Amino acid sequence: MTKRFLATAAFVLLSSTVTVSATDIGATFATACPFGDCAAGISLSYLGEFVIPTGHMENGVEFGGISGLDFDAASGHYIAISDDRSDKAPARFYELDVDVDASGLKGVSIVKHVTLKDKNGEPFAARTVDPESIRLGKDGIYWGSEGDGKALLPPFIRVASPDGSFVREFKLPEGFAPTADKSTGIRDNLAFEDLAVAPSGDVFVGLEAALYQDGPNPSLTSGSLSRIIRYDGATGEPKAQYVYPVSPIPQAATKADGGNDNGMSEMLALDDHRLLAVERSYAQGFGNNVKIMMMDLTDATDVSAIASLARNDERVVPARKSQALDLRAIGLVPDNIEAMSLGKAKDGSDVLILGSDNNFSPAQKTQFYAFKILSRPQS
Repeated sequence: MTKRFLATAAFVLLSSTVTVSATDIGATFATACPFGDCAAGISLSYLGEFVIPTGHMENGVEFGGISGLDFDAASGHYIAISDDRSDKAPARFYELDVDVDASGLKGVSIVKHVTLKDKNGEPFAARTVDPESIRLGKDGIYWGSEGDGKALLPPFIRVASPDGSFVREFKLPEGFAPTADKSTGIRDNLAFEDLAVAPSGDVFVGLEAALYQDGPNPSLTSGSLSRIIRYDGATGEPKAQYVYPVSPIPQAATKADGGNDNGMSEMLALDDHRLLAVERSYAQGFGNNVKIMMMDLTDATDVSAIASLARNDERVVPARKSQALDLRAIGLVPDNIEAMSLGKAKDGSDVLILGSDNNFSPAQKTQFYAFKILSRPQS
């Protein structure tokens, strides 16, 4: 991070308390005053874990790759998108029933899957799409494709009808499309991972890590400057862009010559300016670190007109962020968490649900965590 970025990029854990082991149902975790703002406090109570093993079949299709999750109040179910690039079956999203109440998370069952359609009304051909995020919007199902940096396929955000048919597409701002010389645009597999819809109808779309022109990927010693696009949800037109400072990689690989990474893998709007973000890292020989951050965009600079954050002399204020929850620190062993949703438990209480992308790997699993929301930011 350059000196032109103010110190508000740093994150702190304020007034965090843990009452009992996270493996106990009812363990509570509170961040009372993130950013020093006690109106932004959040408190969660652990409700358990449920796992669907890799290889589980649903109506002849392998279940997995869960990279986005959202609650449908009309049905009481959740929609979950798979990041299968139409390899195992056509690109799709699932309807899930999550059985959770005050006594804990008892199960997650698959109700059905829905095939996503391209602009011609056909299922996506293999390797032409990389679904990564999904939300319910005012006029349909909003979903994102990460694109493909190697194949020069740009990322996109589209709106689909409940049957998966194409409705419309949001406008991609300049500088995001991949380029053959890697001078600008998305990095392969580090693009549109994050999607959030605010109560106002505005839509936030976040990158997992920096565009090529904005600086490097995260390393063990430095972070990465991810852009967040703010859209007018009704028109699909960009309104603003902000900088989210992804943290340095928190864990070195323990395997000789092993790789490691860190990135923002999901966002969730709490109101029109506060969001939760998942920072998910992986280190070979160690596994995943997953941290839930709260961010506030109130005073963040609109960087829409700044072509390159790495070659910029203007003063830029990034989104403020504060750690709300570290899954490993509270005793959990998270897999590849890429999905996050607010929802309702069977008893009507508010819950936060996390889900993992198993990459269709027998060494991984589709994992769900549930937390009861005891308190959340007040507008």
